[in-house]
Amino acid sequence: MGVAELLMVGVVILLGLCGVLVPGVPGSWLVWAAVLWWALKDPQPVSWSVLVGATAVLFLSQVVRWVLPPRRLRASGATPRMAVYAGSGAFLGFLLVPVIGAIPGFMAGIYLHERLRLGRHGEAMASLRTAMRSGGSSVLTELFTCLLIAGAWLGATIWG
Repeated sequence: MGVAELLMVGVVILLGLCGVLVPGVPGSWLVWAAVLWWALKDPQPVSWSVLVGATAVLFLSQVVRWVLPPRRLRASGATPRMAVYAGSGAFLGFLLVPVIGAIPGFMAGIYLHERLRLGRHGEAMASLRTAMRSGGSSVLTELFTCLLIAGAWLGATIWG
């Protein structure tokens, strides 16, 4: 697989990661489809292993999201700007503290947005709890899954 095709797969994965934060966009399925495309174009044992792992993790994520309460983020006051802060925090956390850092990074992004908007620590923490209870945990689950898949793909592409 050439560099241009790998960049296209990376762009689709990046669009999928952004799509997780946008309601109605099947972000996790875009990420999975990009990995499928990569595995079909470069049929190596590593690429098939990443595809099987991505499928299993995505299935597990869907089961977990099914158990969690439904998304009602708009009713809680969540804005697109909050999603940008949360997604950026998750991405930075994922890079700074590999894999597990996405969870505190996601919540730190929401907290930072609410702290800047509301100005007080107590109100920002209350807003963070409300956002996480009203669907933020579902978004975090899907985003974390997609970050895991993207990290596995990137690792397999670079070192595989």
